[in-house]
Amino acid sequence: MLHDELDLKPSDHFVRNAPKAKVLLLACGALAREIVDLVETNAWSGFAIQCLPAKWHNTPQFIVPALRDKIVENRDRYQKIFVLYGDCGTGGLLDAMLLEEGVERISGPHCYSFFSGNQVFANGTEQDMTSFFLTDYLSRHFDKLIWQGLALDKHPELRDDYFGNYKKLVYLAQTKDDALVSSARKAADRLRLIFEYRFTGYGELRDEMAKLA
Repeated sequence: MLHDELDLKPSDHFVRNAPKAKVLLLACGALAREIVDLVETNAWSGFAIQCLPAKWHNTPQFIVPALRDKIVENRDRYQKIFVLYGDCGTGGLLDAMLLEEGVERISGPHCYSFFSGNQVFANGTEQDMTSFFLTDYLSRHFDKLIWQGLALDKHPELRDDYFGNYKKLVYLAQTKDDALVSSARKAADRLRLIFEYRFTGYGELRDEMAKLA
């Protein structure tokens, strides 16, 4: 699969089977492109991938029951199941469910953290407390997930309600893509936030997948 063929929309599910797969990765759809890039770049043949809709970041109550269903459905099909989700707004319910099911996940409260490196993110500056973060996926789908998803297209006056406490938009880039930098910069302008660019690469997502490969 070529890089530009994987252009998931925020509502898409994504499934990738591998004949010799021993490990099933259950992941957020916002990570699908990065996961596939890592699999193809490193020629990892032991992974099957199932991604749930990225738009559930706006409705995290759907994440835990859907992941549990996937674990139960696939438990006997693979040697190991691993979850590529941060807590993602579930308030600890994801970790509680995974403990019950005996399944591990990547460490971190959300993808911003493990892309940056969890320790680096935890030691972030005070300014990061008032920063809104974008990844490649969120930069690519800003209009659908953020602008329209929060109804700012119809009610721009809600900007202050959602973003009034933020001072800057930080784009954590997984790839070096001028178009995505431009998109993220425009997003910052629309939200009336200072723009900052940080290249993180795949961070601890790559490290965790390498351990499983």
